[in-house]
Amino acid sequence: MQSGEAGNGVAANAPASNKNIMAGRSEESWTAVAKVDVECGRRDGDMKRREMLQKAGVVAGAMAIPKWMSAARTPKLDCLFQLSVITDEISQDFGHALEVAANEFGVGFVEIRGLWNKNIVNLEEKEVAEAKRLLAKFDLKVTDIASPLFKVDWPGAPKSKYSPTGSAYNASFRFEQQDEVLERATAMAKSFGTNKVRMFDFWRLESDKPYRDAMDAKIRDIAEKAAKNNIILILENEYECNSGTGAEAARTLAAVPAKNFMINWDPGNAAALGEKAFPDGYAKLPKERIGHMHLKDVQKKPDGTFGWAAMGKGIIDYAEQFRAMLRDGYRGTMSLETHWTGGGTPEESSRISMAGTKELLHKAGALK
Repeated sequence: MQSGEAGNGVAANAPASNKNIMAGRSEESWTAVAKVDVECGRRDGDMKRREMLQKAGVVAGAMAIPKWMSAARTPKLDCLFQLSVITDEISQDFGHALEVAANEFGVGFVEIRGLWNKNIVNLEEKEVAEAKRLLAKFDLKVTDIASPLFKVDWPGAPKSKYSPTGSAYNASFRFEQQDEVLERATAMAKSFGTNKVRMFDFWRLESDKPYRDAMDAKIRDIAEKAAKNNIILILENEYECNSGTGAEAARTLAAVPAKNFMINWDPGNAAALGEKAFPDGYAKLPKERIGHMHLKDVQKKPDGTFGWAAMGKGIIDYAEQFRAMLRDGYRGTMSLETHWTGGGTPEESSRISMAGTKELLHKAGALK
């Protein structure tokens, strides 16, 4: 889900210069194993931020602040996962978002979805060059391209209640343009040094059964096209789309057995649909096909509906989720996708949620 995005829609006549970026250097094939060398830790904390964290219940007391939450910017501490943050959950000002990610959060990776009020697949060459300059400045790598691939209505099916009336999340591509979306996302992946592109399973229907076989065939087709460019497609289990829970995502993975088709496991989205994300939803997933993860927490409201929460303040047992992933051998990327807005601003909300994430990782033994 992408509530952190804001900005203009993607025009059908977006610059053709994106195609030129396809000539960028080749990436590792999708059979390569990612390195486990991320460093996560340090943050600059002034008294105002310390007080905000205390109010959020993250800091138990001034005398019990763990090293990874101290004001000192060194040393960086080791994380067994490749910790990241989606930059537009901090700010649409890409440079500022990177500064916060590197100098405060201490992560070595970021996920790019929206920047400068534009969708990642709609950047012009000069904007790509500036984004790469900023990434190099802050010594950050990119986990994946958070594209809007297949976040469209299925043709011939009833219009989904989740389908936007206009441009949504900085993108407004039609079903017929999805090959173009893949082409643009591939170009961005090559430019930013990743081989992963995030995708979806079409806007959610009351029942996708009459269309499911055709949907699966379309996903198999797009995975085959992506494989020709050594691109891994990571399916986000988005609660507004048809593969929203762990169980639904596992079914889709079974129907699309391509080696370059994996899951972007999002416990928050699964919980928002009423699934017990951990352990139930996670248990259904083929562990060797987890290619990425999103981190956001969920709270159940008195009326039975769900809303976002700061990491560690919701109903998902993330500490046990992290422990299970360590046992199962996962050492890959995971991005904070805050969504919760209780901190007053996206930046402060993400700051609080990142602190909660680090506490959970520390509890699970993944952050030393």
